[in-house]
Amino acid sequence: MALMDRRPELARYGALAQLGHWLTVLLLVGVFGLGFYMVDLPLSPARVKLFAYHKWIGVTVFAVAVLRLIWRAVSPPPPLPDTLRPWERQLAALTHRLLYLLVLAVPLSGWLMSSAKGFQTVWLGVLPIPDLLDKNPALGAALQRVHFALNKLLLAVVVLHVGAALKHHFIDRDTVLLRMLPRAMIQTRHRGKA
Repeated sequence: MALMDRRPELARYGALAQLGHWLTVLLLVGVFGLGFYMVDLPLSPARVKLFAYHKWIGVTVFAVAVLRLIWRAVSPPPPLPDTLRPWERQLAALTHRLLYLLVLAVPLSGWLMSSAKGFQTVWLGVLPIPDLLDKNPALGAALQRVHFALNKLLLAVVVLHVGAALKHHFIDRDTVLLRMLPRAMIQTRHRGKA
């Protein structure tokens, strides 16, 4: 029998929360992929263009994260399944807070770094984003190290988050992952059968 058949009362995230989540996932895959690829390229017009794309995606990640936090305040997440142990609930809450903090801090550190290095961000090549700092190469180098360290931490927390969701789905067989999947993706077999 399918998991959904055993748990018909599935508390789910709403469509906007799901959209924000999966949009963030796509943006993070793009920004991480681009970041890891471009960082070792020699200085060239192509590398400069890739950095611009990376910054555009980063600004978008920041904006989406702010909107998600506002939406989360207006529309709280559904309750976790009763089967979760207290330590799992605490770890889930801590992980979500850390994810939101890092999804804001990483783009912000990149923005600060870019400002200190004297490279203004022009979002989508159209909208100039104001620099947060005056040009300061030494500070820019320090902020680059901070940006890289925060990226590594974000990647580690994302891996923890994904691993936990998969563990809940495939090992615990609870509804944690299903809460964030669109209805169309949730396959129910044997609906209506005993």
